[in-house]
Amino acid sequence: MIKVYVSRFDREVDSEPHLECYEIEQTPQMKVLDAINAINEKYDADISIRSSCRAGQCGSCGILFNGNGALACQKDIKDGAIIEPQNFPVIKDLIVDKSQIEQEVKDLQLSLNPQRHDDNLNENLTPENIKNTKKVRSCIECYSCFATCPVIKFIKTKFGGPYIMRYLSKFESDPRDEFDRLDESLKEGLYKCTSCGKCKAVCPKDINTFGDAIERLREIACKEGKGPLPEHVAFKENIEKTGRSIKAEGPSFIEEVKNDNGSKIALFTGCMVDNKLHHIGEALIDVLEANGITIDIPEGQVCCGSPLIRTGQTDMVQELVDKNNEVFRDYDTVLTICAGCGSTLKNDHPKYGSNLNVMDISEFLVDKLDTDKMKELNTTVTWHDPCHLGRGQGIKGQPRDILEQIPGVTFKEMKYPCQCCGAGGGIKAGHPEIAMTLAKEKAKMIEDTGAESVITICPFCQYNIQDGLDAIDREDIKAMNIIELLQLAYQKD
Repeated sequence: MIKVYVSRFDREVDSEPHLECYEIEQTPQMKVLDAINAINEKYDADISIRSSCRAGQCGSCGILFNGNGALACQKDIKDGAIIEPQNFPVIKDLIVDKSQIEQEVKDLQLSLNPQRHDDNLNENLTPENIKNTKKVRSCIECYSCFATCPVIKFIKTKFGGPYIMRYLSKFESDPRDEFDRLDESLKEGLYKCTSCGKCKAVCPKDINTFGDAIERLREIACKEGKGPLPEHVAFKENIEKTGRSIKAEGPSFIEEVKNDNGSKIALFTGCMVDNKLHHIGEALIDVLEANGITIDIPEGQVCCGSPLIRTGQTDMVQELVDKNNEVFRDYDTVLTICAGCGSTLKNDHPKYGSNLNVMDISEFLVDKLDTDKMKELNTTVTWHDPCHLGRGQGIKGQPRDILEQIPGVTFKEMKYPCQCCGAGGGIKAGHPEIAMTLAKEKAKMIEDTGAESVITICPFCQYNIQDGLDAIDREDIKAMNIIELLQLAYQKD
């Protein structure tokens, strides 16, 4: 038997939706839609839900499954699952009114002009046009991306979200379209996306809306002089001058340690650790030494280019990739201690000719830690999945495995550990109000666990989450890099 929680709402008797718990027998390969039908049959519950094809093609059965968009006919049911309607006005139970977004689509005229009759029109299509539109045109209108987007969910701001941006990108790539889709995307909040990648993660058609639509539109905006935001220009200016996206506060970490051991393992420090968070780099050296591991921290390495790629300023990315390839070409493994750097080196750099073997520090250390040398910490922690680690690199289990290995650490999972904290996509600099709102939402979840610390592997997440904790008057809860926690475990009394 499993328990399933379903949101119920009948406007004739309820003032607001509420969850009801049902126990049912789980059958093999049972989907959410099957579970709803089983509940209705067993309890005569009369739960209302839209469904049609039951094959993941019509998109009509879109729901929220544990807070994320999903198709009820495709999502496997789980014990304790929370089934809710998408974040539109609720008509009854899991049926929602989508007329608002449908009207917005109508107002934007997101279709080719049917009044045009030009026999040569299709000749303007190029293989590149077709390739770009094909990436984003398989949408089945299920609104899973829209219902999951953290900015739409928590921020009261003008933002079309992944659903609208995908549409705009599709038509911007089509020379038969008569409208200025770039200007429309800017009006719809092109630079309000956090690059969390949740839209791709929940899309039943695996559409990469951020990479193939939003990043692409941002790149076009920069080329046409309509982007990026003024706050994002500083990233590029700093990189052009120093090779780093943020200014140094004295000597860099690399300059301080001057670490060259002749190892075949190298550390890619990233801009934050090199110019701002030296203590994380120092903690890493301590942890590696405690486990008999030596690494090089080579000079000459520069920004991975993530701040430029995310904001559309891509014209100098090749130069950065080439410089880093030269620095790291003789190493067997390149370690990262920043989720954003790791994701960029793994996913973006190969497009520019890079073939480095990159590993996040958690996947490198998970089976190498000497737990006999650790002391008990007697502390309770929770874990935040950085978007560019969990979704960007597919790394979720390794950090948790490390936490479980540390003596005296009690690990408590927060409600939605992979919910974006708001630090990415240039949001922290360009729209700090969005970053703060999402950070406070994350902070509330952390607070609910009773943890003394929230652990992560992303300097940007660490900073933004700490800002959120401070904003809700929980300065006593500390955001820490997992390397800092390991350093405490290996420190001698």
